[in-house]
Amino acid sequence: MVFVLGFLLFALGIAISIALHEFGHLLTAKAFGMKVTRYFIGFGPKIWSFRKGETEYGLKAIPAGGFCEITGMTAMEEVDPADAPRAFYKQKTWKRVVVLSAGSITHFMVGFLVLYLSAITLGLPNSTGSPIVQAVNDCAQSQNAKTLQYDPCAPGAPAPAKAAGVQAGDVILSVDGTAVANYAAATKLIQDRQGPVPLVVERDGRQVSLTVDVVKQARVVDPKAKVGADNKTQQVGVLGLSFANMIHYGPVAAVGAASGFTGQMFVSVWEGLKRFPEKVPALIKAIGGAPRDADAPVSVVGASIIGGQAAELGLWWFFLLLLANLNFFVGVFNLLPLLPLDGGHIAVNLYERARDAVRKWRGKPAGAPVDYMKLLPLTYVLVFVGGAITLLTITADIVNPIQLSGQ
Repeated sequence: MVFVLGFLLFALGIAISIALHEFGHLLTAKAFGMKVTRYFIGFGPKIWSFRKGETEYGLKAIPAGGFCEITGMTAMEEVDPADAPRAFYKQKTWKRVVVLSAGSITHFMVGFLVLYLSAITLGLPNSTGSPIVQAVNDCAQSQNAKTLQYDPCAPGAPAPAKAAGVQAGDVILSVDGTAVANYAAATKLIQDRQGPVPLVVERDGRQVSLTVDVVKQARVVDPKAKVGADNKTQQVGVLGLSFANMIHYGPVAAVGAASGFTGQMFVSVWEGLKRFPEKVPALIKAIGGAPRDADAPVSVVGASIIGGQAAELGLWWFFLLLLANLNFFVGVFNLLPLLPLDGGHIAVNLYERARDAVRKWRGKPAGAPVDYMKLLPLTYVLVFVGGAITLLTITADIVNPIQLSGQ
């Protein structure tokens, strides 16, 4: 039941993102005085609509996108003489570029807002590994070699961090005089020590010097250890605390945190797009039952399935990050200079502007608008390839979806 709820909520999030994408086109076109005749979510048969002013708003049967119909998108389109001054192709280049890019900009805004919402509610992943103390335990527990669980605290068991006065929210700055930048470095230094160790933490904006009595306890150190296996343990230094995997932010700090995460996601999306062609063979094999890579391409169907799994596992922070990442991906992808994407239309408009600037410099009149009919063969090829990849990805998502594991 929770899976279904998560699936539907994620699908709703996608639908809202699509609606806002088209609304970005609508809002900017109307702001510049262009005539918008239709604004619809979905394709196929019309389910419902209403008219306000000169624009018809409505829903269509197939929830696979949407469109905002602006009069005179190209010079080849027949336009009523009365509407000619308001035709899209008659506007200044910068206005056309703003309208065409408004959909992607809206996706970027939605992605940022989703990250901001996560930052102030559920938190954001501690992606830099900042050594922030999440909790101080009642003792320094040993770890069971087979179950990988930590043994319960026995009466009188040592609690180094608690005894030293370490508090949740402290940021460890140095261990035994050595500065640490992340919790991996802090953990390594602590594991190599025993007995009294100087510890400097940041608390409420000030540095606090402490001394912790590090004790040795059994720990499974193999990262490939499995539950039930005969895993080997080592005696390592421990403090009896845990580091934060998630960081919660206040309303002001969340702006910077969400901005930083936005930058990381842009880089991740761009790298994913560059590697996409090499992932297609694995996608084909996945349809035949081969293991599905966790970072394999997914369709909106696959993303909704993962959203359902995240909800089922209680990973709502992952649910939000996935929705944000999807918005960034769609926004970036839509700006690629390929027709029929918005980026393709932007490229055509910028080409015309650059060409006319050169012609003006050479004392020649502006050239004719680009003949979109000549671009149709390439457009059809791109639509076919895009459709084939979409069908391939949806098939893989249905027959062999990516599986999340609890974290």
